[in-house]
Amino acid sequence: MEPKSCQVFSVTRQQPELIIPARPIPREVKRLSDIADQQGLRFLMPILFFYRNNASPFMKGKDPVKVIREALSKALVFYYPLAGRLQEGPDKKLMVDCNGEGILFIEADANVTLEQLGDEINPPFPYWDEVMYDVPGSRGIIGCPLLFIQVSLFLPPAITFY
Repeated sequence: MEPKSCQVFSVTRQQPELIIPARPIPREVKRLSDIADQQGLRFLMPILFFYRNNASPFMKGKDPVKVIREALSKALVFYYPLAGRLQEGPDKKLMVDCNGEGILFIEADANVTLEQLGDEINPPFPYWDEVMYDVPGSRGIIGCPLLFIQVSLFLPPAITFY
């Protein structure tokens, strides 16, 4: 399936980077609860959200990727375990090493508008493989970033004058 304009859909990505907390965080190890530590829950959960640009006056002249990057860094001060890494302790008990290494972040650009995708942004999304990037070495859960965020910027919609 191709977007409505019959244009081939592609995404160009920047190099992955780590976003770290904006300020120093407590260095500690937190054990996961028995519920969160179940063997059947040891997998990554990919989620895809689409947000339309609301063109608010607050964002005028601002780079949305820079705003998101800075907001994530500030949020990680309060949600600092997300910037850590899972490790296995005795009896394979999972723990979060709150080491502040950071979350994985990628900036990307798509060559279509959301409008060109039309109803295809609903599940099942036919362009999943083009949008979602499988960062080499990030598939496991032990020692890998706990959160991976890719911000994909789509082309702005065409302006029609009447």
